Amino acid sequence: MTSFITRRSLAFGTATLLAAPSIARAQLPVLRIGNQKGGLRSLLEASGAANGPPYRIEWSEFPAAAPLLEALNAGALDLGYQGDLAFLTVFASGAPLRGIGVARPSPAGQGILVRDAAIRSLAGLRGKRIAGNRGGWGHYLIRAALKREGILPEEVTINFLPPTDALLAFRSGAVDAWAIWEPYISVEIQQFGARTLVDGRGLTPSIMFVSAHEQAIRDKRPLLADFLRRFATGWDWARTHIPDYARYNSALTRIPEPALRRAYEIEATAAAPLDAALVREFQAAADNALEFGLLQRRVDVARSVDLGFTHQHAG
Repeated sequence: MTSFITRRSLAFGTATLLAAPSIARAQLPVLRIGNQKGGLRSLLEASGAANGPPYRIEWSEFPAAAPLLEALNAGALDLGYQGDLAFLTVFASGAPLRGIGVARPSPAGQGILVRDAAIRSLAGLRGKRIAGNRGGWGHYLIRAALKREGILPEEVTINFLPPTDALLAFRSGAVDAWAIWEPYISVEIQQFGARTLVDGRGLTPSIMFVSAHEQAIRDKRPLLADFLRRFATGWDWARTHIPDYARYNSALTRIPEPALRRAYEIEATAAAPLDAALVREFQAAADNALEFGLLQRRVDVARSVDLGFTHQHAG
């Protein structure tokens, strides 16, 4: 399990952020957090919300949500951050994790891209090939968009590909359309002449979950609550400092700065309450995911979350 984990144990930012002597720092409790490049870590460090936590952070870097969730499931992490459907799929498999906090990017940050000028509507995709990630936002968006337009899934060919493979297939013309999310969308539009045929508004859930292992929820609840406060502060900063955040993440990820600025402006991500209203919304999406073939059986979303953290970090 730990073979794919690259772990660095350090506090947020520089060592000067903690006033405690190094010996005292070593005695602080530890929060083990999974990170994807350009994700949680850069959000908190760029915003300054990382400064001076009363615990040490042990970061583990992952290339994608799937191995991060695998490590969380195995108990190698206390905390992770990933999209709603990835989280729900792993929870449905019996993983001992719960959602404890959320951020909400706009569904406009998901879309079906095309390059062929002759394709002007979803109806134009009949008989065409559409790429999307199996079991994730791409899969869900394709099925939801087809359903809304009265197009049967059999009337298109869905090629299930991870984003890196789908990108090559889309640029080469091996597929006619690509269901994907930001910042891939902005890169394809700005640099490769793509356009958004339809976006996710009114079609897809758009929830990013902070998920925690059940044991961490039991044993490290004050640490998790403190982290969620910093998480909300980070998004408050990022939403109002888009050029700064884009510059920081561009240097980290090598994604062009203009694409990140466009993506962040469209997504307008903000921390949001994890409450009963969100559970009802996500339950409807989970039921659709079952119909669309993303899930094998119905999931009770209420069991997948811990609502007790919302009031601890509100405001």
